[in-house]
Amino acid sequence: MRERRPVQQRRHAREFESFVAGAAGRLFRAATLLTGEPAAHPAPAAEELLVRALARTYADWDRLRGEDPYERTRRELADRFARTARRHRRPRGGPLDRLTPQERLVLVLRLHEGVAEEQTAAQLGLPTERIRTLCRHAVAALRSHRPAGRARGGGAP
Repeated sequence: MRERRPVQQRRHAREFESFVAGAAGRLFRAATLLTGEPAAHPAPAAEELLVRALARTYADWDRLRGEDPYERTRRELADRFARTARRHRRPRGGPLDRLTPQERLVLVLRLHEGVAEEQTAAQLGLPTERIRTLCRHAVAALRSHRPAGRARGGGAP
């Protein structure tokens, strides 16, 4: 019986390491979009957000019981971001940094992660119409502030 626990812990650690190896890139991209940091530079707020979400997933790993670990980590990432959104208000140079934290969260969940409006609304505790409105405003804000060289149809002449 003494041997069983360490063997199980090692198996869980290997499973978790495999999950992180496959999902960390996409989750990190979502975290950088949420925090408004540029992906090309060190992104300490995104790293912290992701590490905390992954730590929570790891702590609950043996209780997932068929639940998708990616979805679980994404939910934890979004929930943790929503609780700490006040830290992510100032512009940091990322592609979504001019949006409010709530607009970033809705846009990342809806467009980057492909979460349905109803699921996003349920997770954030908002009406579906509010999610739709936030998403529409965020997209309009991004379109209205396009850099000149990135307008539709190409770049410089």
